[in-house]
Amino acid sequence: MKKIVYVVGGLLSPTGMGSILSNKINWLAENTDYELHMVLTEKAGHPWCYEINPKVKWVNFDINFDELDSMPFAKKIFHYYFKQRKYKKYFKDYLMFVKPDITISTIRREINFITNFKDGSKKIGEIHFVRDYYRNFQKPYLPKHVNAFISKAWMNSLIKQLKKLERFVVLTEEDSHNWPELNNMTVIPNFITEYHGNIAPLESRNVIAVGRYSPEKGFDLLMDAWKIVIKKHPDWKLNIFGTGDYINFQNLAEAKGISQSFTCHPPTSSIYEEYYKSSIFVLSSRHEGFGLVILEAMSVGLPVVAFACPSGPKALISNYLDGILVENGNIDEFAEKICYLIEKPDVRKEMGLNAINKAHNYPKDKIMQKWVDLFENL
Repeated sequence: MKKIVYVVGGLLSPTGMGSILSNKINWLAENTDYELHMVLTEKAGHPWCYEINPKVKWVNFDINFDELDSMPFAKKIFHYYFKQRKYKKYFKDYLMFVKPDITISTIRREINFITNFKDGSKKIGEIHFVRDYYRNFQKPYLPKHVNAFISKAWMNSLIKQLKKLERFVVLTEEDSHNWPELNNMTVIPNFITEYHGNIAPLESRNVIAVGRYSPEKGFDLLMDAWKIVIKKHPDWKLNIFGTGDYINFQNLAEAKGISQSFTCHPPTSSIYEEYYKSSIFVLSSRHEGFGLVILEAMSVGLPVVAFACPSGPKALISNYLDGILVENGNIDEFAEKICYLIEKPDVRKEMGLNAINKAHNYPKDKIMQKWVDLFENL
C-alpha cells in the first residue's frame, strides 16, 4: 500500500484550487488503497469549506501564513522567516514519522525545502498558476529594475528546486512550453468536479462571471466592456460571484455608472443554479492557470467569451465553436463579442451544445487515472 502525503495548504476559503485538491484527495480515498495524508498550514480551529473523506489522515501545522498579508513589508519579512523555519521543522518531522512513498507539493512555500528531505519519498510538484505571473515580484515603491532583479532571482531559486522533483505537473500544454529549463514535466489538466443534469435554456438576459475579486481576474476590464454592452442592450444584466472584497468592486461599478445592471455577489454554494439562470459566461482574466470555471459553465451549456490570456482559455475554448476568444485585454472586442452572442440566440444555443460536449472531455475518473498512472510509474 502506497503512502501519499498531499500538501493542500488551506481549505478555509472557497477557491478553484481548494475545490480541485479536495476532490482529488477524495477520489483517491474512494477509488484506491493508498494511505492518504493531507497537510494544512492555515490557522487551526475553523471549519473547512470542503468535506474530506474520513479515511484521509490529516495534520494542520497551524502556521497561519495568511496573517502576513496584513503586515507592513518589513514586518512581513521578519515574521515570514520564523514561520517558514517553523514550517520546515514541522514538515520534516512529519515526513520522517510517516515515511511516505510519495510527497506532493503544490509549489508554494514547501517547495523551498522538501526536495532536501531524506525521508525516502518521491517528490512531485503540481502548479496551479501560469509561469509568467508566478513569483513575479512587483512593489510599486521599488524601481522597476529592482523588482525585475528580485523576480529573476526568486524564479531561479524555484527552478533549482523544481529540477530536483521526480515529476513536475502543469495544467496545459501551453504552460509546459514556459519551462524550457526542465525535463521532468507532465501535463495533467483539471477536471469537472461534478456534472449537473440541468442544461441552461439560454433564454434569460443574464451574463455571469465567477472568480476572486482580485486584479488578475480583470473585473475592472469587464466593467469597461459592460459599459459598452449596455449602451446597445440596457435590458441585460451581469452578475459576478466570488471570494474577496465584492463591495469594493460594486462601488467601482457604481462609480462607472453601471451598477444598475452590474452586480457583484459574494460566493455561493449553489453556483450551478446561477449558471443555469444565465445565457453567457464571460472570463476577463489577465492570466489563468487553467480556468476551471470555464468548464463548469460549459458543462451546463453556456457559451463562453474569454480573453485569450495565458494559459487556460486557449486550451479549453475552440473559437466560434463552443465560445469566443478575444485578444487579451481588448475591451472593445470583448464587448463586441458579448453583443454578438446577445444578438444571435441561435448561435449561442449552438455554441452551448458544443460547450457541453467539450466539458465532457474532462471527466474526473479519466483525469484522475492519469494521476494514478503517474504514481504507479514512479
